[in-house]
Amino acid sequence: VIPKMKKWLSCLIITVLTLLPLRSAVGGWELSIPTTTAAASSSSNLRVREGSPFKMAIFADLHFGEDSWTHWGPLQDLNSVNLMSALLDSETPDFVVYLGDVVTANNIAIQNASLFWDKAISPTRDRGIPWATLFGNHDDASFVWPLDWFSSSGIPPIRCSPASDGDDGCAFGGTTRVELLLEEIKSSNALSHSVIGPKELWPSVSNYVLLVESSNLSKPPVALLYFLDSGGGSYPEVISNAQVEWFKTKSSTLNPDLSIPELIFWHIPSKAYENVAPSLWITKPCVGSINKEKVAAQEAENGMMGVLENRSSVKAIFVGHNHGLDWCCPYKDKLWLCFARHTGYGGYGNWPRGSRILEITEMPFRIKSWIRMEDGSVHSAVNLTSD
Repeated sequence: VIPKMKKWLSCLIITVLTLLPLRSAVGGWELSIPTTTAAASSSSNLRVREGSPFKMAIFADLHFGEDSWTHWGPLQDLNSVNLMSALLDSETPDFVVYLGDVVTANNIAIQNASLFWDKAISPTRDRGIPWATLFGNHDDASFVWPLDWFSSSGIPPIRCSPASDGDDGCAFGGTTRVELLLEEIKSSNALSHSVIGPKELWPSVSNYVLLVESSNLSKPPVALLYFLDSGGGSYPEVISNAQVEWFKTKSSTLNPDLSIPELIFWHIPSKAYENVAPSLWITKPCVGSINKEKVAAQEAENGMMGVLENRSSVKAIFVGHNHGLDWCCPYKDKLWLCFARHTGYGGYGNWPRGSRILEITEMPFRIKSWIRMEDGSVHSAVNLTSD
């Protein structure tokens, strides 16, 4: 073993032994963690501005942190920051949804992946725009060792957390979903609307609902936004039976008469997306611009689609995961199944980047969507509600 390797392996072994008790405690989560199973309080709700539509931007598959030990990796993150900044300045949304794979944790050679998560959030936070996040399959995946780290040319410098004390900050166990959200909420300047969901749904964490209030508080809410963790990374890519039951209970409590429009967000498409996917070209009734790969669906969604299609209040589902798809297609003439647009420079694919925009108008009620590209162009406009 070369001397550098010996020193580095010693650092790793000591770090792992040091962190095992902590990881065990974290696994049990005896800490006091802010979770919610009730409706959000009015102070945390979103609200339509009087005389203006409520606009949301979706940032999908940013994949911050890839190859951070090279020149290429940090450059990709910088390009993603510049892209998001341009999109935010063009659209000036009221709210931003980070639709999973915010980071590529299996490519991050430090314990604290929240350092990269924080960088991904920064364009939105710096503009004072509220946001919410949910998890994708890469956000808490275990670090995968690059083969060139074992080459004769030597090992690249280990980048440990700035807060670490000596070698003790070097670790590769990954950052859990709960840890990522705790760090996000703590550093959000009260702009984060993300919620650590009910413990009974863990390890599925980003399960919560946000209310969009009318500009006139005497009127009913304008919309309910449901966020679900579709798994991946530290556990299978599924929406569990427990999540389905949680959604049924939550939606029947908040919206028993189906009078409030509902929008659903998760990262990995369900198998229903395979059923409506265009075979080659995107033609009506589907709307979009790229159809460059097959749908990579969840392993199972345990009846979730059946629940959603039987709720007339559900207008659309939004997913990421497939970087080469950006279409919206109707599903059984009951709701729309939509992909976001690959936003980040991280991750696979060199298709032009952009963001799916959603706009909710109160009077008359409409939900419209389009895609804003990095170059400023707009395409794929679609009305997600019946006139």
